[in-house]
Amino acid sequence: MGNRTYYDILGVSSDATFEEITNAKNTLAKVYHPDANIKNNIDTTAFMQEILEAYRTLSNPESRRKYDIKIFGGRKHRIFRTYTVGDDPKEENKATFITYWNAACKLQEIVSKSDYLFEQSAKANVLPARIFKKMGTTPKVDRETAEELNQLSLSAIQHITTLKLASIPMNYWNQDAMNWVFIRWSQNQSADYHSLFAKYEIFVESNKSTTEKLKLRSANKHFQNSLKRLLNYAVQ
Repeated sequence: MGNRTYYDILGVSSDATFEEITNAKNTLAKVYHPDANIKNNIDTTAFMQEILEAYRTLSNPESRRKYDIKIFGGRKHRIFRTYTVGDDPKEENKATFITYWNAACKLQEIVSKSDYLFEQSAKANVLPARIFKKMGTTPKVDRETAEELNQLSLSAIQHITTLKLASIPMNYWNQDAMNWVFIRWSQNQSADYHSLFAKYEIFVESNKSTTEKLKLRSANKHFQNSLKRLLNYAVQ
C-alpha cells in the first residue's frame, strides 16, 4: 500500500461519514471486482483486496479510531480529496480522472433512465415505440414524466460539460472504455489519460473479437442516439 492511507484507497476525506465510505467502496467495487475485468485479461484481485481491507477498517468506529491514531497521531486530521493529496487548496480542488469517470457513469445512468421513461410513454400511446423511432419523433408524455425528463436533461448537460472540458470524445463515454482507463490511471495517477484512451483503442483492436467490437460499436451508437433524443426533447 506504500504511503497511501485507507482514505486514499477509497478516495474519501479523513472526516468522511459511514455513508460516504460505504458509497465509495460500492462504487470502486464495480470497477475493480475481478469478475468485471477477467474478460479483459486484467487481474484486479489485489486492488479489490485493498478496497475491502480499507472498508473493513474504516466502517467500524472502533477500528477506525485506532487506525486514525496510528496514522495521524495527535495531529489534526489532514483532509484528503479524491485521489488528490496536497496542502494547496488549488491542488486539492483540481479535477482528476475520477471526476470524469464519475461524470460518465452518471451520464450512463441518466440515459438508461430516459430510455425507460420514453419506452413507458410509448407504451401508453397508440403507436409502438419503433414507429416513433422511425418517424424521428418522441411519444407524448404526461406532465410528471415531462418534468422528470427535463431534469434528466439538465443533469446530462452538466456531466457532458465536464467531459467536454476534459477533451474526452463521446466515443469514450461508455463503461468499457472509462473503466479500462480508470484502472490504469489509478495505478499511475500522473499518467496522461488521453494517452490511455489511445492505448485502449489499441487494446480493443488487438484483444476484442469481431463480435465484441460490433457490440461495443452498437452500444455506443445506441447511447449516443439516446442522449441526443433526451437533449432534443429538452429543447422542444
